[in-house]
Amino acid sequence: MIELAERVGEVPPSITLAIAAKARAMKAEGIDVCSLSTGEPDFDTPEHIKAAAKQALDAGKTKYGAASGEPQLKAAIARKLCEENNLNYQPENIIVTNGGKHSLYNLMMALINPGDEVIIPAPYWLSYPEMVKLASGKPVIVQTDAATGYKITPEQLRQAITPKTKLFVLNSPSNPTGMVYSPAEIKALAEVIVERDILVVSDEIYEKIIYDGAQHISIGSLGKEIFDRTFVSSGFAKAYSMTGWRIGYLAGPIELIKATVTVQGHSTSNVCTFAQYGAIAALESSQESVEKMRRAFAQRREVIFELLQAIPGISCTKPDGAFYMFVNIGKTGMTSLQFCDALLEQQQVAVIPGIAFGADDHIRLSYATDLGTIKKAIERLDKFVRSI
Repeated sequence: MIELAERVGEVPPSITLAIAAKARAMKAEGIDVCSLSTGEPDFDTPEHIKAAAKQALDAGKTKYGAASGEPQLKAAIARKLCEENNLNYQPENIIVTNGGKHSLYNLMMALINPGDEVIIPAPYWLSYPEMVKLASGKPVIVQTDAATGYKITPEQLRQAITPKTKLFVLNSPSNPTGMVYSPAEIKALAEVIVERDILVVSDEIYEKIIYDGAQHISIGSLGKEIFDRTFVSSGFAKAYSMTGWRIGYLAGPIELIKATVTVQGHSTSNVCTFAQYGAIAALESSQESVEKMRRAFAQRREVIFELLQAIPGISCTKPDGAFYMFVNIGKTGMTSLQFCDALLEQQQVAVIPGIAFGADDHIRLSYATDLGTIKKAIERLDKFVRSI
């Protein structure tokens, strides 16, 4: 029998991918499944982005590239971060990665030593703590709740910091809650980070999907001291509906970016060359397609929130961004896994159990799908909850 590395045994498989796979298998059998499970826009990649990748193919952009990314794309990302986020990064401060997830993995591999502590507010995106474990670090989970909008407070952050703390993970807009930290909240967290001299990675993959006048602020834009302690993780999957393209990036202090290039150079090497030219077009062309998708998500948010409000025994907070509803099912008396399994089996609705995000009394619903599917799914959810 093969003896596996201990680190693999510490990391469970992705629950979100498992639920999505089960739903797909049921659909393949001809079952009418309403899936609100995966965090993937249902729109096709905009035509001008696909055209740019096709043109790059025809131009012979099919060879190995620099491990850190195509220079033209890195320059475009640097301009975007400067103009939109007030972050003065140069191309050498940026690495292009195989998706936003890969940027975070590279960061953990390059930064975390055995025993280093990484503070992660819960609910959290399910891969954060597992990446820390794979890097032999220790995830320190700080629980939040609806009373604070599922956002960590400066006091909570300060109390969680120990001499072993190296990094704080900030995600705004949030997956799974959809909550957005206000400028004042970001500023207060930045003061603690500088005061206690730790590092922060800001996961901003959903920054363009916000509603009702919510304002996205990059924490590193608030001054030199916090800028020097900040890494920015983002990508093209959500805003540009490019999930399968696998293009993300990490920006930060040059010594760490060089280290992530070393890690990437010995693992995946460069990101798909011609796909990077699609990403260049995404940044340098009109953003009308982004706004069109954002407006569609905003409409869906209104519909699904209103429908959920009418279901007795569950509750949710209206999100400020992303495309998720984080629903409290605590009054049902079921665990999130029990709830999701029964909902899929009895009503053929696929959602994600909150235990994957560190909140076993919640479920996550994605409204990155058409209104017809949303309405049918919530009608079935209503029937299921009333039958418990």
